[in-house]
Amino acid sequence: MDVQLYVYDLSQGLARQYSRALTGIQIDAIYHTAIVFNNVEYFFGQGIHRKIPGSTHHGRPIQVVDLGKTHLPIDVVEEYVESLAEIYTPESYDLFLHNCNNFSQDLAMFLVGKSIPDEIRSLPETFLKTPIGQMLRGQIDQSMRKMTQAPDAVAGRNVSSSSATTKPIPKPTTNGASTTPISNGTTHKLPSTAIINAQPPSETPGQVHYISSPSELDRLLEAARDSCAVIFFTSATCPPCKIVYPTYDELAAEAGTRSGAKLIKIDISASPSANAVAQRYQVRATPTFITFLKGQKQEEWAGANPAQLKGNVRLLLQMAQPPQHRHSSLRLPTFQRTIGKPIMYTRTPPLDKLLAKIGPQFTQDQSVQDLLAYIKTRDDQGMTEAPIPNLHAFSDHLASSFASLPANTHFAVIDLVRVAAVDPRVSSFFAAEHELKTLSTLLSGTGYSDDFSNAPYNIQAVSLQLACNLFGSNVFQEQVFRGQSGSSNGGSSLKDKIETLASQCLLSPHANARSMAAALVYNLSAYMHNQRMHNTPDEDASPNDDLSAALLESLTSLSSVVSGPASSAASTTETLHALLLALGMLLYAAPPEDMLWDLCRAMDLREALKEIKASDLGVKDEPLLKEVGDELLGKGAF
Repeated sequence: MDVQLYVYDLSQGLARQYSRALTGIQIDAIYHTAIVFNNVEYFFGQGIHRKIPGSTHHGRPIQVVDLGKTHLPIDVVEEYVESLAEIYTPESYDLFLHNCNNFSQDLAMFLVGKSIPDEIRSLPETFLKTPIGQMLRGQIDQSMRKMTQAPDAVAGRNVSSSSATTKPIPKPTTNGASTTPISNGTTHKLPSTAIINAQPPSETPGQVHYISSPSELDRLLEAARDSCAVIFFTSATCPPCKIVYPTYDELAAEAGTRSGAKLIKIDISASPSANAVAQRYQVRATPTFITFLKGQKQEEWAGANPAQLKGNVRLLLQMAQPPQHRHSSLRLPTFQRTIGKPIMYTRTPPLDKLLAKIGPQFTQDQSVQDLLAYIKTRDDQGMTEAPIPNLHAFSDHLASSFASLPANTHFAVIDLVRVAAVDPRVSSFFAAEHELKTLSTLLSGTGYSDDFSNAPYNIQAVSLQLACNLFGSNVFQEQVFRGQSGSSNGGSSLKDKIETLASQCLLSPHANARSMAAALVYNLSAYMHNQRMHNTPDEDASPNDDLSAALLESLTSLSSVVSGPASSAASTTETLHALLLALGMLLYAAPPEDMLWDLCRAMDLREALKEIKASDLGVKDEPLLKEVGDELLGKGAF
């Protein structure tokens, strides 16, 4: 699809006319820009907005710049824009430092790998270099803010988003898991990254279904076979019926749509076919109510009694709810909650040391220098001050040169990308990139893609940390958790790469690597776990069986593995905690037919955990040994 840049002049020609006299330099326009893609105009003002192109109060653009074409699916673009919403908030707007043009630059880079025109990006700096610019900066920002941040994007017709990008991302809860990096460095503030289903699905109020034929009734009763249904027989000549109309409407709204309950109303005087329904159930008076539970008739009563109607229907709705999983009654505080945020590794190591390890052969390229400048600006000033660099150019340079770099520099290059991927804008680019070029280069180009368990520890560590940081992107989560087939690389391919990395590193001889692999399993399992907590399970979201088997093997061999130099009592404790945390996520509320239960029994995992607790590893006080070993595998086993 074509991508265009709409360029507007906020001064309506006044800048061109009076700028030289006022500032001593010629300023042709005060630029406002927007990205137009798929017949939607995206721009930043009072937050991020979507409008029908050209419909805002800015009028007609003074210029339309063709930026190129993008092959990214619309849903991927929408998820990327959602990730920008954490950075481009109404409060962060600054006419000179963080404005609509910064947003256009980020989105253009993501879509086509091109910058918006330099004269637009450099205008604020040019103006602020003048004495009048420095003197009037505050006043101009405030006066122009009224125009650029007017309510509802100032005017124009809204375009609905294909995803929930207009909703605020909920503040995530802490998960208590370890996020210790392998190197020291600076930490910077991140946007609030949330697992995409951390909050329960929004409930839509239900409605009364008005029918007039037996076939319509049969269809609704069949749809409610796994839930419940209520039939309200009424008549236009029945004054008492009208007394309970508001109550019935209220109960239908209360039932919602996710429950599957159907509240049905039939006016038996409306037509012969409606009367035929009444004859089927031998209804002789109105109002009459008949309830069904799981496809079976339950109760029948007559009379206009709102209190009785409320009590009976609410009890029916409660009875129709699916039974609670047996694990809900266990003492499992670690797992009886939704997972609000993924585990990420956010520290930046000393960049000068990292560059020295990589060497000039790779780092002297302009795309690498731009990436380094971006990281420094982001860490020093925050993400709002750091527009993303040309990631397309960096990806091309990486793909063409990575294989020729000395093998001992590969981990440092991956670590550089890991640091950049902390920003959801960057990780979204990697997740949506055609054929996953950057990730494929890094995960396959080291020569260990067939067996990461034998890779050097530093390669394992930075690869796992990079994979964890990708979960900071909603685009990446959509690809992995929901397997978006519309993307250029396919969601299943991305999930396969991440699961293969995790399962192989779970068998590493290095305790810290296994701990990081368990953190990656935690991230992979979070979506499925939240679905179970919301009572909307989808077992297709479960990690594959190889990953589950590797996790159990890593646990059972914990006491016998001879670890490398990083081994210590502390690292063993941390590794055990991480492995148990990942296993508990997979086991909690899992159905009896889940293969993981068979594996746990076959490997006698509960006894293995007892042996670990009684060993001299110094882990007997690990609380998850009780939660997973005694509660889940003991009282909660099938």
